[in-house]
Amino acid sequence: MLNSQIVIGKNLMNRFFQVWSAGNKYLELLGGFVPQLGLRFLLAYEFWASGVEKYTGTNWFADIQSSLPFPFNFVPAEISWQIATWFELIGPVALILGLATRFFSFSLIILTIVAWVAVHSESGYNVCENGYKLPLMYLLMFIPLLLNGAGKASLDYFLWKRVSAGR
Repeated sequence: MLNSQIVIGKNLMNRFFQVWSAGNKYLELLGGFVPQLGLRFLLAYEFWASGVEKYTGTNWFADIQSSLPFPFNFVPAEISWQIATWFELIGPVALILGLATRFFSFSLIILTIVAWVAVHSESGYNVCENGYKLPLMYLLMFIPLLLNGAGKASLDYFLWKRVSAGR
């Protein structure tokens, strides 16, 4: 009786580990593109909204020129405004497509750090008080895209596969 219970227990454990292993393989397959795709879409939405607001709004960078960190405080406010606006419009499109993801991630990281220092740092952590919580979250979300790239659901991946196959 005891031996048959042990055999049944071993069979159940073996079956459990087979199912677990199959599930892990499926999750690893999804892990090649779903997390990066989600980050890219979320960040693209946020930066696009900010870019559209700048594009349709009035330049307020002259009001914060002295708060901008070096060397950005030496760039004329109109040029800074145009750079920020266009990176916030082109960058999200590139993020959605997964094109030049590391370049645009790095560029938007710089933009976010400048915004943090110039606008958000004095307001504390709270989002409702225009604090630095959102810029901090954006920076943390950009790290995987900067270090690991756009993932398999991207033009970067497709182009890299084509280029490497041609070598």
